[in-house]
Amino acid sequence: MPFRVYGIILSVSLSLVAVAYYKRDELLLGIIKHRSANEFSIAGPRTLQWARGLEEAETDVNVRAPNVVLIVADDLGYNDISTFGGGVASGKVRTPNIDALAAEGASFVNSYSGAGTCAPSRAMLMTGRYPTRTGFNFTPMPSGMGKMVSRLAERSGTGLPPVLFDTAAEDSKPPYQLQGLPAEEVTVAELMREAGYHTVHIGKWHLGRQNGMAPHEQGFNESLLMTSGLYLPEEHPDVVNAKLDFDPIDRFLWARMTFANSYNSGNDDAFEPGGYLTDYWTDEAVKVIEANRNRPFFLYLAHWGVHTPLQATREDYEAVGEITPHRLRVYAAMIRALDRSVGRVVDALDAYGLGNNTIVMFTSDNGGPGYLGLPDINTPFRGWKITQFEGGIRVPLLVRWPASVRRGTSIDAPSAHIDVMPTLLAATGIQLPEDLEIDGVNLTPVLEGGQQPALVDRPLFWQAGHYKAVRSGQWKLQVADRPQKRWLFNLAEDPGETQNLADSNPAKVGELLSLLHDHLEGARDPLYQATLDAPVAIDKTLADTFDSTDEWVSVPN
Repeated sequence: MPFRVYGIILSVSLSLVAVAYYKRDELLLGIIKHRSANEFSIAGPRTLQWARGLEEAETDVNVRAPNVVLIVADDLGYNDISTFGGGVASGKVRTPNIDALAAEGASFVNSYSGAGTCAPSRAMLMTGRYPTRTGFNFTPMPSGMGKMVSRLAERSGTGLPPVLFDTAAEDSKPPYQLQGLPAEEVTVAELMREAGYHTVHIGKWHLGRQNGMAPHEQGFNESLLMTSGLYLPEEHPDVVNAKLDFDPIDRFLWARMTFANSYNSGNDDAFEPGGYLTDYWTDEAVKVIEANRNRPFFLYLAHWGVHTPLQATREDYEAVGEITPHRLRVYAAMIRALDRSVGRVVDALDAYGLGNNTIVMFTSDNGGPGYLGLPDINTPFRGWKITQFEGGIRVPLLVRWPASVRRGTSIDAPSAHIDVMPTLLAATGIQLPEDLEIDGVNLTPVLEGGQQPALVDRPLFWQAGHYKAVRSGQWKLQVADRPQKRWLFNLAEDPGETQNLADSNPAKVGELLSLLHDHLEGARDPLYQATLDAPVAIDKTLADTFDSTDEWVSVPN
């Protein structure tokens, strides 16, 4: 038989094998989708009766303790905010309402998330403590996600090194609902509630749902919880979807997620949200502001936007105009909805006369992900969500508080999510318990125009298993075991982290390694072990083909 015929037979055989694998994967995803749809019952939309304060204020709003609104976006790229860069889709979609927070208040231009992934960052926002104290190191994943994602990644054809999946670690983990922030941790919501604030959570939590870990058990009087993460049902007439077939996480989420919220319940008593998720939560946030206008309140609005699955309303999709590729247009429409939410919240505060003495703080849980296949969302920074390059951990931190913060304030001193809790407590006059050790610092002195030189030189730390980072002054070091590598950057001269100085400056590497060692000495063990060690291309999106000359880092979770 001619060699050419053998080649044809081999090619056909491999194609048939690939098709068989794909069909098997789709079958498994179909089973996951069926099980998810029947996991718990979901009632129709309901009208929530938010607890109401006094009908008449006892104290002038500008004299009493300030209200607090903490808005957290999910996976927002630094360049998605037009204040910081061109804006999404090369500036075609601006973020005027988020931009206004910076114009009317303060912007921390060297602000960082607590981690490269969402849940550890959210834990640090709530507690002001590093994972070395809490043990909350990794982002909880729903049952079966780790195994399915690693399976899909194995046959994705991206050229990346393999995802490592630890079956023993997966089997030893508690159920998803019990993977969270331990109940004994003290949250900013608990301390504010004890001080007389009415505390409300709306949206994502991702810090546990049972055994004292749900938001209504961790300090919030009321909680409208994201029970599952579709923005609208997939077949809804008003939704435009963008599926990312090259992304294993996206394929799993479309199979696993439904359209459901719950109220003051970790997972039970689920019901359909009353509209597109970003808009619906904003509707409810406005109602909370109205109900509590005559008493101090803390509203934590934790948006799911702009996390995958990519879903936009048809109205927003049409409004952003012709943008290609399709996934970028849907993403831009989601940015539009998020920005509109910020504007509506600020407008509600101003309409009820609360704007002057309300602290509105805006941030994101981490940077934009490379698995979207959108190359410019973190410009000018390098890297993606999951990594500890600037693109993964550099996030906005904007504070509007007209009573105390001068318009257009720009703060260079590095800040991080661990600073949010002590800052909000100091701003509201609430004392930290004397026996509570925290890692963050109070930022109100610099917000109010003072100086705090210690902020510039204090080290900041990030950790995800073997992959760790530290920033001290203008120097930043990353170390990893897979591949075994060190990256050293001078951020003052090279904010894009393009020149690795690890080999040419061993003294600085040693100095920063010593800081990491001291930080990790005596650290609390992780509450549960990582099940995945997943490679991420540093300079390419997941839609691109990786080759042997490209840099990568593998990140445990």
